[in-house]
Amino acid sequence: MFVVQVGDGTTTVVLLAGEFLKEAKPFIEDGVHPQNLIRSYRIASNLALEKVKELAVSIEGKSLEEKKSLLAKCAATTLSSKLIGGEKEFFASMVVDAVIAIGHEDRLNMIGIKKVPGGNMRDSFLVNGVAFKKTFSYAGFEQQPKKFLNPKILLLNIELELKSEKENAEIRLSDPSQYQSIVDAEWNIIYDKLDKCVQSGAKVVLSRLAIGDLATQYFADRDIFCAGRVTEEDLHRVAAATGGTVQTSVNNVIDEVLGTCELFEERQVGNERFNIFSGCPSGLTATIVLRGGADQFIEEAERSLHDAIMIVRRAMKNSTVVAGGGAIDMEISRYLRQHARTIAGKSQLFINSYAKALEVIPRQLCDNAGFDATDVLNKLRQKHALQSGEGANYGVDINTGGIADSFANFVWEPAVVKINAINAATEAACLILSVDETVKNPKSESAQGEAAASAMGGRGRGGAGFRGRGRGMRRR
Repeated sequence: MFVVQVGDGTTTVVLLAGEFLKEAKPFIEDGVHPQNLIRSYRIASNLALEKVKELAVSIEGKSLEEKKSLLAKCAATTLSSKLIGGEKEFFASMVVDAVIAIGHEDRLNMIGIKKVPGGNMRDSFLVNGVAFKKTFSYAGFEQQPKKFLNPKILLLNIELELKSEKENAEIRLSDPSQYQSIVDAEWNIIYDKLDKCVQSGAKVVLSRLAIGDLATQYFADRDIFCAGRVTEEDLHRVAAATGGTVQTSVNNVIDEVLGTCELFEERQVGNERFNIFSGCPSGLTATIVLRGGADQFIEEAERSLHDAIMIVRRAMKNSTVVAGGGAIDMEISRYLRQHARTIAGKSQLFINSYAKALEVIPRQLCDNAGFDATDVLNKLRQKHALQSGEGANYGVDINTGGIADSFANFVWEPAVVKINAINAATEAACLILSVDETVKNPKSESAQGEAAASAMGGRGRGGAGFRGRGRGMRRR
């Protein structure tokens, strides 16, 4: 089985797998062979996947504005159950803009999420480019300009500071007057590097390694902004956004390796200062600056946004969606029950139990919202049983405690998420069902158990033996 990582639907998988096993338990206790159950569950899973693909609606071929609106509804559906659900429309549009900004770029790290405690959630903002916290700086930094229009950007992976030679370096002098020439040579090396940076025409110099106090003051005197100790991830994101290339030497720096952007500025965000590159030509990166009260809240908000980003990316790549709110689960359940009646033998019961297990999703939604699950499920069964098929998109309405057309209310989820959830849950349940029985010897964990085991080992080699029954291992 091949499962695509989709980034969301983990709770669905756990719920479904547990319910499949719960429905299988009475059959196992009645002596039904697990392989019969597994076979029927796999058949039911394939039928369910075919039904999902049949019910899926494509959002391909829409204009950019229509597509953004549809993707925002997918993101809002995901964020509804998260901690930041109260501001789901605000964050949904932000997530969609971020994903569209990176285009078809597969690397998720091209979307950066920076957390700044303080303020409220609506103070969060999106940068169509790169933003990172101000790095450690030396004296002279405050004299540097903090805003440039269309600057050239030089990206380095070298140190720009005066450093003594290694401890094991040894220089022997025959004339004390030569000492000064060696000291001057060290200064000349660093000044030569700095001169070449200035001659390149760059107005912003970033380095992954340290930029010392000498270099900081040197650049400040020439109206150049510099930042050292920039993290490797942020440096690569700046390179991707501005079109620059990270250099390991300052020799022969040509215009082709320099990046550019429409605006560079240093901005105060809460108690932090951020370096922000916006209007980048490549446009292959975006940064969400996340605000909020407590650190724990911001951490949870970041995880929620990650799920929403993954959903939007999947919806863009696999542009088919299905009705959410338990609608698709109820429709598959109805379809499998109907199909089960055409099958003779025990398999009819097993597929019926699989269909019943799928109802756990709308039931759990009702429980989470504090509604009567039995009443809502009865309404859903009646609606989905209509011969005209008009009730196929009806799911749980958590606002009223009744049922509503999920598709018309824009409660959607990507079809690939539902397909992977059903696949993964079925595989997990089948794997557990295929285990014959487990062998556990708690005594072996204690010293007495070890002594007893060694005594038994003296009487006969091998100790406990195992005998296979085709599916698992049984203790003899």
